[in-house]
Amino acid sequence: MSVNTQASYAVHRNGGPATAEDLAPLAFAGYAHFTAMQVRRGQVRGLDLHLERLRVASIEMFGEALPDDQVRSYLRSALADGSALADGPADLSLTATVYSSAGEFTSADRELQVLVRTGPPSSGPEGPLSLAMVEHERDLPAVKHVGEVAKTYYLRQACQQGFDDAAFVDRRGRLSEATIWNLAFWDGATVVWPVAEMLGGITMSIVRRRLSRMGVPQRDQEITLIDLPSLTGAVVMNSWTPGVPVHRIGPVPLPEARSFVELLHKAYQAEPLTSP
Repeated sequence: MSVNTQASYAVHRNGGPATAEDLAPLAFAGYAHFTAMQVRRGQVRGLDLHLERLRVASIEMFGEALPDDQVRSYLRSALADGSALADGPADLSLTATVYSSAGEFTSADRELQVLVRTGPPSSGPEGPLSLAMVEHERDLPAVKHVGEVAKTYYLRQACQQGFDDAAFVDRRGRLSEATIWNLAFWDGATVVWPVAEMLGGITMSIVRRRLSRMGVPQRDQEITLIDLPSLTGAVVMNSWTPGVPVHRIGPVPLPEARSFVELLHKAYQAEPLTSP
């Protein structure tokens, strides 16, 4: 039985439509990693970075990785199916998840599987957003892995407190990232990237390399609560968008810095689209 629907567009496993039997073992599983991207006219930005993320995370979690060409073929199959269900070469959201057929709670080595899901495109919220400050450090922070209950938990807690989302600080008081976002700051002339253990996002990597080519100054800096008043802007970014303005982190208000947001969007748009 195929699980493709008009609403979800397509769900593929290893290059073909996934069945309920394929998906049932994953319903309560949590040992896997993934990458998420926005597809525009059948193409994506930073494809090389997405493939590298999957390759490096697979080696970290499973000790091996699938060839890039094999992963790309799975992406193409899902995109073709998703575009057909969306009545054309649509803009889509795509998530590619890698897991082992051995399941979790075992050290057994089995063939790696790739689940690819396509759905409606997203460009994220407009903002500006307010972020609660929460002390939290993710396990395996450099890996984009599944099953992270804390992200949704702290999002819900933040919303109950009147915030839009949550930003994480580590045990040393350093801002690292937000629930599903990377953070970036502006001092009026330079883009400031926080230094802490975190997931390096694909959009963040795209923006960083494009800003370098544009000659825009950037620096890495440990950022704590007491540093925020000296900054003139902040954003969150992820696969949806290269920049949503943040006007408050914890008790500290921040300027919206629209020119900073526009700069990040310009840098992101300079990254060429590539077909899988």
